[in-house]
Amino acid sequence: MASKQQTASGARRVAIVKGLRTPFVKAGTSFAQLTALDLGRIVVQELVQRADIDPRDIDQVVFGQVIPTLTATSIAREVVLAAGLPRRIEAHTVVRACATSIQALTTAANAIALGHADVAIAGGTESMSDAPIFLGRKLAHAVVAASRARSAADKARPFLGLKGKDLVPVPPAIAEYSTGMTMGESAEKMAKENRIAREEQDRLALLSHHNAARAWKQGHFDAEVMHVPVPPSFEKVADRDNIVREDTSLEALAQLKPVFDRKYGTVTAGNASPLTDGAAALLLMSEERAKALGLTPLGFLRSHAYAATDPAEQLLQGPAYAAPVALQRAGMKLEDVDLVEMHEAFAAQVASNLQAFASREFAEKAGFREPLGEVDRARLNVNGGSIALGHPFAATGARIVTQALNELKRRNKNTVLCTVCAAGGLGAAVVLERA
Repeated sequence: MASKQQTASGARRVAIVKGLRTPFVKAGTSFAQLTALDLGRIVVQELVQRADIDPRDIDQVVFGQVIPTLTATSIAREVVLAAGLPRRIEAHTVVRACATSIQALTTAANAIALGHADVAIAGGTESMSDAPIFLGRKLAHAVVAASRARSAADKARPFLGLKGKDLVPVPPAIAEYSTGMTMGESAEKMAKENRIAREEQDRLALLSHHNAARAWKQGHFDAEVMHVPVPPSFEKVADRDNIVREDTSLEALAQLKPVFDRKYGTVTAGNASPLTDGAAALLLMSEERAKALGLTPLGFLRSHAYAATDPAEQLLQGPAYAAPVALQRAGMKLEDVDLVEMHEAFAAQVASNLQAFASREFAEKAGFREPLGEVDRARLNVNGGSIALGHPFAATGARIVTQALNELKRRNKNTVLCTVCAAGGLGAAVVLERA
């Protein structure tokens, strides 16, 4: 038999020792003056301090960002340097759309499991307040040509042939390159094809807000959400998520108009996650190193899986393909799991994946022997999800993992399934167990 410090394959067990995040705030509000690098630095510095570890013990940092900062494209390495960590720490950047910090987690965990690292930090950061704006191609070519010119006349010449439309800035793409559809339009398509009613979506959104409000009120987030002084005066402090609406109701949600299909649609600003700024990070170690340092882990990564489906079909259905594989690798079934955490990009996406979990027709189509099963709604996103808490793309996975493990401890339960859908038809799932 494998020892407690090894998996059945002989790989080392990976402990998640601590997790921390900034408040998640609506884009353009509290963190409007901060960059993604600022947020990543802040959370990593605080995580290392709270864990009370020697920074020289850190072997690796794996960090991600979905909407890149053009002046700091290697965000993981820049976070190491900006946070004042030892410069010898190896760092690399990962991107898997909304599952980016799950990718950071499993990449770092694999390095630890194989013995290539003992201590790692994984996470992600996002600033939608600081999203890059691009120049059109013709204007960009003119700028480059002007930068090479020497005289004022030569510098001006490349711009002479430009038209007004060439001067219009280009925002980051919000549509799938392969389909031309935005994620919201894809969620609307899923709602229609899977017959997800508007009321069901609004009920999921309402539950997200009420569960998140209750969690804040009961102090569940106090230890996992740091306080951030807000520039430029630094007199105000962001100490909690500012998207949670304790006072919302089904009636209030029902008043909101559809966004992506104004005539027949059901997806609204109320049952979708908003553009959000924030960062989150996890401290990972081999079980042996955690024990040697006298640290009690929050839990262990038991298994993980990634999957993909046709973006033109059901863009956000990836979790329904990934979760069965992660559970199989963990040697478990859905009924063995104590809690389920599912990223809420849209309520329509959550309902569609829950529907697929229980569908024999879906299981046969996906090549599984049997449906995963029904998810007990009382065990789903018990402290709220992305609709209420917000969704800084690259930070959401790390938020979910920290939130899930802390809740297992509170409830004295053992296992949790976490899933994240992502652009491109991607899906991620991890099974975590309490230490």
